[in-house]
Amino acid sequence: MPDSKDTLAAPRVAMIGFGEAGSAFAAPGGWNGRASGWDIVPDRCAAMAQYGVTAGSNAAQALADADIILSLVTADSAVNAASDYAPLMKAGALWCDMNSVSPGSKLMAAQAVTAAGGRYVDVAVMAPVEKGRDVPLLISGPDAEVARAMLATLGFARARIVGDEVGRASSIKMIRSIMVKGMEALTYECAAAAEKAGVMDEVMSSLDASEKDWDWMTRTAYNRERMETHGLRRAAEMEEVARTLRELGVEPVMSEGTVTLQRRAAKPKARRNKAA
Repeated sequence: MPDSKDTLAAPRVAMIGFGEAGSAFAAPGGWNGRASGWDIVPDRCAAMAQYGVTAGSNAAQALADADIILSLVTADSAVNAASDYAPLMKAGALWCDMNSVSPGSKLMAAQAVTAAGGRYVDVAVMAPVEKGRDVPLLISGPDAEVARAMLATLGFARARIVGDEVGRASSIKMIRSIMVKGMEALTYECAAAAEKAGVMDEVMSSLDASEKDWDWMTRTAYNRERMETHGLRRAAEMEEVARTLRELGVEPVMSEGTVTLQRRAAKPKARRNKAA
């Protein structure tokens, strides 16, 4: 298996997919002719040379000598990439699945990689890839420690192991995204309505005034208690919020979901009080 000191000191890396993430990771250079890549888009293969990456004439050529493979395809292609390309890599090579997919998808990809004689590692990229190799990574799987050491030699200095089970790193990433991407969507919906109503400055100032300097554990406990105690009343208010948005010509996608969750979260005592 490619876990010798020589391999760790100078691993050969192959990238499957050379879009935004691949180019960002390759841009700092320093891989000294030890990097190859493959992408189904010909223009991306052509672009690899300017980053010091040798484009294979086909996937098999790109993967043949790699000690570590970075899978950087689109989310809907992650499992197929593992199924299609893992049989092309040498026995014992590390397949680092850096795609943003569910734990279940990672497990399916892992089965394909291990069946082909490779070693699968679940890697979650925890910040925008514009940070390049300075991006924080979470790693999980039976070979997480070997992967962390090898990624460090490639310049990924901010990798942290979170467990030895495939799927744990991606669970953290996916569940965190509920908040991160959800807040983005809520912000978009709120701002669209505020602009339509001509009250952007007032709404933003009111939000600033009500912001609490809490850590997320405290904030989560508070928000859940509010929903359990006052969910029905808040659901009724959010129904009027959704009506307001429709009157403004803004589709209340997030607000209507909030109505549903507020109502479901209400505890039985709150339901009885509402009925009374």
